[in-house]
Amino acid sequence: MSNNKLLATGLIGTLIAGLCCFTPILVIFLGIVGLSSIIGYLDYVLLPALGVFILISVYAIWKRGVA
Repeated sequence: MSNNKLLATGLIGTLIAGLCCFTPILVIFLGIVGLSSIIGYLDYVLLPALGVFILISVYAIWKRGVA
């Protein structure tokens, strides 16, 4: 994967995971479609996903500076 694709993946993933963690976008959507029972487990998935995407972004930026 090229550095630009890696950076784009990291930044887009961070943005989406951040929006779902810090705003009620996903909670409202899941409530509308009737999947509100999943809301209790969102923190177990979204916070690690946010961390992974932040690490991907940092790695891509670091690799871009080295190369």
